[in-house]
Amino acid sequence: MIWNPQYECQGAEERRLLQLARLKNLVETLYSRVPFYKAKLDSAGVHPRDVKSLADIAKLPFTVKDDLRETYPYGLLACPQAEIEEVHMSSGTTGVPVVDAYTRFDIECWEEGMARTLSGAGATRHDTVQVAYGYGLFTGGLGAHYGAKRVGATVIPMSSGNTPKQLMVMRDFGTTVIACTPSYALFLAEEAKESGLDPKSLKLRAGCFGAEPWSENMRKQIEAAWGIDAYDIYGLTEITGPGVAFECECKDGMHVSEDLFYPEIIDPESGRPLPDGEKGELVFTTLVKEGTPLLRYRTRDVTFITRGTCACGRTTAKIHRLFGRTDDMLIIRGVNVFPSQIEHALIEIEGTDPNYLIVLDRGESHLDEVELQVEVKKELFTDETRSLESLRNKIEAVMKSKLGIQLKVKLVEPKTIERSIGKAKRVIDRRKI
Repeated sequence: MIWNPQYECQGAEERRLLQLARLKNLVETLYSRVPFYKAKLDSAGVHPRDVKSLADIAKLPFTVKDDLRETYPYGLLACPQAEIEEVHMSSGTTGVPVVDAYTRFDIECWEEGMARTLSGAGATRHDTVQVAYGYGLFTGGLGAHYGAKRVGATVIPMSSGNTPKQLMVMRDFGTTVIACTPSYALFLAEEAKESGLDPKSLKLRAGCFGAEPWSENMRKQIEAAWGIDAYDIYGLTEITGPGVAFECECKDGMHVSEDLFYPEIIDPESGRPLPDGEKGELVFTTLVKEGTPLLRYRTRDVTFITRGTCACGRTTAKIHRLFGRTDDMLIIRGVNVFPSQIEHALIEIEGTDPNYLIVLDRGESHLDEVELQVEVKKELFTDETRSLESLRNKIEAVMKSKLGIQLKVKLVEPKTIERSIGKAKRVIDRRKI
């Protein structure tokens, strides 16, 4: 279902003209109202009048997370504080939080983006949407909530946690669409089976999953466990929260709401713009944001962009499923490794569960040592030791082949690795680097 054909199915030239007009207005606004950006533009030797085409965006300076921390709390406001209706902050546990401030118009745009997101998963006013993202300063809960209200669906604002009640509500109220992290969706399925509830007996038919990278194989795991369609969604607090990009029924990349956000892919080292189809760092410019608009914000997410008319009818650019982040990339003995690569390889190995933990340490030889803890199926722990040894050897061989590094694999019983109701914690780094 297409929520807003005017913008989601817009012609390429018409979209470019709209984006250019909005980009020009944004740069003028930032230059005249935000001292931080005026200084940044002046330092780069760029004036708003220099923006004459969309290609000129490459002349403009980047914004990075440290900029948001250094201007905390209201240093990036582009409007009077009295016009701010709502404030959200990053869910990170270290450092100064980053702030996203919303005017009434910003909230409406957020609702619009999430309405498109839920519609991409087929949600309508006839659905019951259970929001199991956290509410509060984290953008996930309220973002999904606003979008569900916009499409006219019944909203169940569960928030995260309280798993037994989540399952009770899903059963008793006939939840048809759930919004949560993919790792929590798998955890919910595990707990349902443990309690004697067959996940496939519920009315659930679709899920919108985001807030952490996940693989195509994890999608298959979720869909098999619940008997639903699992959709990837994308957003980040700094830009607006969820509602920036989303999958449609084709499940072939996430459509960007290009009338609201301008996407770029750059080389993470040089900052040079990369052509469509080439993998690099995702950058976003908020084209209509009033509260805390951002110019060329470096997300640190690694993906690539494709363009063209999708089989669903949308004409917006699509970003590929995330490969990881430039700032959670692990460098192990000189080899670049994303945790998502490990997950992707693991799920293809029969006998393992999609729960793992990477423990990094530095040995007596001062070389990196990596232990990969992997949960295995319950039946294997009742089998002979030879089967476990064979599985361990297979995992080590697959990791060596896929990643180019040797990992020490430790097989653990089901539910040994701590579950998370939010973003799954996949790495413990004990190295002193």
